[in-house]
Amino acid sequence: MFYPRIKSEIREPDPRDEEFYQDKLYILEHVRDVLLRNIEQLRLESEEQQGRDPVDHCKSRIKSALSMEEKLTRRGLPVTLTAALENIRDAVGVRVVCPFLDDVYLVRDWLSGCPGLRLVEEKDYIANPKPNGYRSLHLIVAVPVPMIRGHQECMAEIQIRTLAMDFWAALEHQLKYKQQIGDEETIVAELKRCADETSSTDINLLALRELITAGKEELSPAGSDKQQPEIKKHSALRPSLKRRHQYRHLKEAVH
Repeated sequence: MFYPRIKSEIREPDPRDEEFYQDKLYILEHVRDVLLRNIEQLRLESEEQQGRDPVDHCKSRIKSALSMEEKLTRRGLPVTLTAALENIRDAVGVRVVCPFLDDVYLVRDWLSGCPGLRLVEEKDYIANPKPNGYRSLHLIVAVPVPMIRGHQECMAEIQIRTLAMDFWAALEHQLKYKQQIGDEETIVAELKRCADETSSTDINLLALRELITAGKEELSPAGSDKQQPEIKKHSALRPSLKRRHQYRHLKEAVH
C-alpha cells in the first residue's frame, strides 16, 4: 500500500551516521518504516471510519552518530556500534503529535495492539508530569526485524503528545538549551505555569470537541437506521469512558 505522508516525515541520515552504523543502518531504517506504516494505517482507518485524523503530524529520526557517541560517553559505555545497539533504546525515535488529548491514548492503544510490536516500557508524563511541567507519553517498543535465520528485535522510542504539549516543549527547548540562564528559579517556575495552563487548554478543547460532536448527533435525523462503520482492527478506535474520567482527574491535578 502507498502511504503518501510518510516520505516527508523521515529525516535521512548523513554520511557520518552511515559510517557509524555501517551495515546495521538498514535494521534501524526498517524499524522506523514499520512504525510509520502502522501509524499511517491508523490514520487511514480513522479517517475512513470516524471522519477525522487522530494525528496532526509525525516525525522520525535515527539518532545521529554524534548524539549517540555523546550518550554512550555520558553513560560510561564504550563508544562502539555494538554498545549502542545493545544498550541504547532510542536509536530509532518517532514523535507523533495529535490534535486532542484522547488521540494520544488512541495512538498508544493502536500501537500496543499491532501484530509483532511488543510494548516494553511506558512512561506517562501526562498523568505524571516532570517537575518542569513537561508532558508527553513515552513508549519503548520492540520491533521484529526479519533475518536470514528467524528474526531479531530492535528497540525504538515513540513519543506521543498533543499539539499544545509539542508547542510548549519546543519553546522550552529553545529557551533553555545550552544557555546560561539568569534568575533560573523564576524562569523555571514560569515555564511550569505555562505548562499547566497548556494542559488545562488541552482538556478544555477536548471537552469542546465532545460537545460539538454531541450536538451533531442530536441534530441528525431521528430514527435513522444508518449503521455506523464497523471497527476493523483494534478496540482503540472506540471512545473510552474510563479515559474521560482520567482527563477530569488530570484537570483537577493542574489546579
